This record gives sequence, C-alpha cells and structure tokens, in this order.
Amino acid sequence: MRFQTPLIRARLIRRYKRFLSDMELEDGREVTAHCPNPGSMLGMAEPGAECWLEPNDDPKKKLKFSWKLVAQGAGDFAVVDTAIANRVVGEALRAGKVPDLTGYDSVRAEVPYGKASRIDFLLSGAAGEALVEVKSVTLARNGWAEFPDSVTKRGAKHLAELAEAAQAGRRAVMLFLVSRSDVARVRVAGDIDPAYASAFDAARAAGVEMLALGTRIGPAGVTAAGPAQVDPGLQSGAASGHSRSS
Repeated sequence: MRFQTPLIRARLIRRYKRFLSDMELEDGREVTAHCPNPGSMLGMAEPGAECWLEPNDDPKKKLKFSWKLVAQGAGDFAVVDTAIANRVVGEALRAGKVPDLTGYDSVRAEVPYGKASRIDFLLSGAAGEALVEVKSVTLARNGWAEFPDSVTKRGAKHLAELAEAAQAGRRAVMLFLVSRSDVARVRVAGDIDPAYASAFDAARAAGVEMLALGTRIGPAGVTAAGPAQVDPGLQSGAASGHSRSS
C-alpha cells in the first residue's frame, strides 16, 4: 500500500480529543492534523515525537493534514492510521502473500456475519471458506507487540463471534497485523484488558486460528512482510500481568 501523497515530516506538540493533534512542520509552522486512531496510542504519542503527515488539498476537508506514521528510532516506524491495516492485509491476501491463507479465489471485504457484525474478509475458493478478522497492533513492550493497548469490548465480541463460527465448523482466523517495524512477535496485553485475554483463550480453545503478519513501513508506504510469531502459550494467567515469560 503506497501513500497517495508524499508524506512530510513534523514534530508532535500534543494529541487531544482522540482525533486531533497539533504538529510543528519543518518550516516552523504549527498545524492541526487529523489523528485517525481512536485508541490510546500508548507509547506512540509522546510530545516531541517525529511524525509523518499526509497533506491534502481537498476543499471538503477541514484539516489539511492526516497523521500516518510515528518514528520509533533507527529507521523504524509505527502506523498511526488504523484504516491502513485492512488495506495492507487485503493487498496481501489478494496477492497470495499470506502463507496460511492461500488457495482462495475470492477475497470479499466487510461481509455481514455474527450478531450485527461484519467480518473484515471472507475468503472462498478451492480451499473452502475462511472468516478473517484483522487487528492492528501498535503497542510494543519488552520486545513484544501487544494487543490491545486499551480495553476493547468490541474486540472481545469479535473473538466470541469467531469462536461461534469455529464451533459451527467454519474456518475462523484472527489475524494480527504488527503495524510497527521494530518487533516481530505478538502477545495479548492481559494486564491492560483481562476480559480480552480471556476471550482470546476461549477463542483459541474453540478452534480460532491466531495468525500474525509483520510489516515493512516507511514514508512511501506500508506492506506485509511475512508471518510473525504469535505467543504459543494461552493467556489464561493474564491477570498476573507480565509474570509470564518474556
């Protein structure tokens, strides 16, 4: 996935009201940029951080910049825009670049299923059918990418619906996209959301496949970079935080 407009460098002054951020451009101008991320952005929104913005000249848009990336040092980046994850995964699925999800001729996005929900991707073809839910993982601690970065009842609901599908005999997949380039393994942040960790355990026990993809990230764009490791141990002891091995 390539950015439609070349990104420009900026420095974060502050993020506020969830969807707004004040930035200082390299020429010294201060601008307000859209922050397309409703999450906590834990560890990604520190004042002074190097950010990358996508400018636009759309007269219908009040804000002329959108915050896309934040630098993580040594040439690494994390993706701010949560919508990018599905675009990256969609491109990878259609190109047959997700090793565990090949053999499907059709890749449909946003297909209704479950209880008034939509699955991110429904795959079908000679390999049968697969339901694929995508989560963008941006939190990093102790060498792991961790999800979620805040309490997510919606995320737990998605896991429960995937579990129901798996128990009904359908192939159900939770695909974590590591939306940062400095880590390549994923685990559940049970200390942040114990309920999500419990739902994760229950879903995996019900037969939901837990997969992860790494990414290549830069100001030009974001692409999938092959499989990433998912913590093989169930997270039922998540309430104890990080006492499990790291």
